[in-house]
Amino acid sequence: MLADRFVRETRTFKASHVLPPDTNNHNTLFGGKLMSYIDDVASLSAMKLARGPVVTASTDSVDFLQPIPVDHEVSLEAFVTWTHKTSMEIFVKIVAEDLLTGERTVCATSFLTFVALGADGKPTIVPKVIPETKEEIFLHDSAQERADARKQRRTRSKHLADLLGTTRPWES
Repeated sequence: MLADRFVRETRTFKASHVLPPDTNNHNTLFGGKLMSYIDDVASLSAMKLARGPVVTASTDSVDFLQPIPVDHEVSLEAFVTWTHKTSMEIFVKIVAEDLLTGERTVCATSFLTFVALGADGKPTIVPKVIPETKEEIFLHDSAQERADARKQRRTRSKHLADLLGTTRPWES
């Protein structure tokens, strides 16, 4: 039997300076670069809970709220909000800071699902998480609704994949 863990034990932080090579033609951080940061920090949070290897099962949402300009700091905070048997939901909050003024803005939020893997490479049981703060409790209490939506979306995605098949357009 796995011992339950506090959400705080899964908190992970990452910060980076937004430099010109990381930006698009609007001089703001590439969305794909931010998504890479999100997956990285979320995987660390998931591993803190699982204490073993994990894989990204889905990026459930990434909501870009504000652009992140060059020469700002982008900070990411991730933590496990909820667990099922072998899967866990991770929330990531992204904050940009103007390094000259100190002004901070929540620029994006994201939910991802990870699955823990055992030594055999197959899904393995993860501990439950115990929320403590108002933010953690809110996200934990609303997680089942997001899990149900994920399950429905995954079913639709599998159906779509079956309909589309693997034949390339020039092969028909």
